[in-house]
Amino acid sequence: MIHNFDSSQSVINTFIAEMRDANIQKDAMRFRINMERVGMLMGYEISKVLNYQTVDVQTPLGIAPCKMLDTQLVLATILRAGLPLNNGLLNVFDKAESGFVTAYRKYHSDNDFEIKVEYMSAPSLTDKVLILSDPMLATGSSMVMSYKALLANGTPKHTHIVSVLASKEGIEYVLRHIRNSDITIWTGGIDDELTVQSYIVPGLGDAGDLAYGCKE
Repeated sequence: MIHNFDSSQSVINTFIAEMRDANIQKDAMRFRINMERVGMLMGYEISKVLNYQTVDVQTPLGIAPCKMLDTQLVLATILRAGLPLNNGLLNVFDKAESGFVTAYRKYHSDNDFEIKVEYMSAPSLTDKVLILSDPMLATGSSMVMSYKALLANGTPKHTHIVSVLASKEGIEYVLRHIRNSDITIWTGGIDDELTVQSYIVPGLGDAGDLAYGCKE
């Protein structure tokens, strides 16, 4: 299942519009905060499809039956660009465990690169729900490779893939390489094109550089 927030009206659209805006995105703090806001709101939407149990909570005046989250979650993100998005999700799912993957483009020439995964740290995923986030789902290669690297720690019951923006090609790649029944994709928008360097068009640029500065 694919949830595209651009197809409905919500404040998520406003935050992503600011992240796309070439003038507003010059403010790195605002860019990070907007990404964190998107993570929080997507986390709220994901929370609607998770499992709950009813527990009795003692109030100063009596007992209140309350629905409490009854799902073991692992939040994993792709460093470094995914950190603000992951922070937003963690603000919602504060009792979740955390995982981190380093995946990056190793360039051989301007238009020729491969995705390298060098490091993965995560708890056991067996019988848990994984929420894997990365701001840009461009070609889909880094998402699929990160997902497969995480499977070394067990197979989750279900995986929610979260991105600020995706390309049609990236979503098709993910659906070809991960069983559809195993994942749900949540994205703030789906753009039609990729550049020859595999950046999303119109996209928003390099999310990691916009959040944390250019890298060598």
